[in-house]
Amino acid sequence: MKKIIWALLTVGIIASLVGCSSSATSGDGKPSKIVVDYAYYSPTSLVLKDKGFLEKALEEEGVEVEYVLSQGSNKALEFLNAGSIDFGSTAGAASFLAKSNGSPIEAVYSYSKPEWTALVTTEDSEITKVEDLKGKKVAATLGTDPYIFLLRALKDAGLSAKDVEIVNLQHSDGAAALLNNQVDAWAGLDPHMAKVELGNNAKLFHRNPDANTYGILNVRSEFAKQYPEYVDKVIAAYEEAREWAIANPEETAALLAEEAGIDLEVAKKQLERNDFSNSAINDDKKETILEAGRILQEVEVVKPSVDVEKTVDELLNDQFTK
Repeated sequence: MKKIIWALLTVGIIASLVGCSSSATSGDGKPSKIVVDYAYYSPTSLVLKDKGFLEKALEEEGVEVEYVLSQGSNKALEFLNAGSIDFGSTAGAASFLAKSNGSPIEAVYSYSKPEWTALVTTEDSEITKVEDLKGKKVAATLGTDPYIFLLRALKDAGLSAKDVEIVNLQHSDGAAALLNNQVDAWAGLDPHMAKVELGNNAKLFHRNPDANTYGILNVRSEFAKQYPEYVDKVIAAYEEAREWAIANPEETAALLAEEAGIDLEVAKKQLERNDFSNSAINDDKKETILEAGRILQEVEVVKPSVDVEKTVDELLNDQFTK
């Protein structure tokens, strides 16, 4: 557990390591460029990038838009803390974990309510329940929702992280390790999870939609303080993308398939597990992230000195989606 905590503390989420902003001021009170991430686990971000809603909104102001791919919540948080992006897509629990370690970020929008993680094993595995993981190797990406989902599942089954060997792998590498029998189970993430489910008959042996935290769009606090009107503009563009995704599910699935390099049926399976109906930062998000924060503190990933509720309140900034 000490190794896990140390790894999490060094995933670029220490506030003192924040680098220069990616958005230099143009001299007239506006950023010269806004850098937004996109991620395969956030279909809304793919629509935003493909349709150019944000570019159109900022075109007359001469503000450039740049997109950076995030392979997981941990990568988005690294980019945010390095100042290489202004807006980053994560799971709510991952945002909390970063905030508890001093990351200067604020959660300003929710791009979906997903069931994007479950515990997965191979078709021929004898593992059928969480209790069967005792003494086994489980792949997970530290600091992300699948990792936190694994911790919660172990706790509910009367186990802890000490009862398994957690192998820290990026999401796609975890899927490959499972299929190559290098690990016994994997805390999966879509679209990789849907891909092995449909293409390799992998078993989702433990599911709990309520233990998946919301998809959250975070902004660097410095950017939000300096350019609040541009946070509004980014969220407005995200709203266009969200509404487009709801109105065009087939096209959204095709876009996801193309961007992520996956089969259309895999993309459709992922989208089935996403609810795009409520993008506001509200009490639903707070309660879900609070619960995740408490379990993280119980398993000593979050320091005992951290005030979980205060940290969640400081993370969630609802002024932009009221």
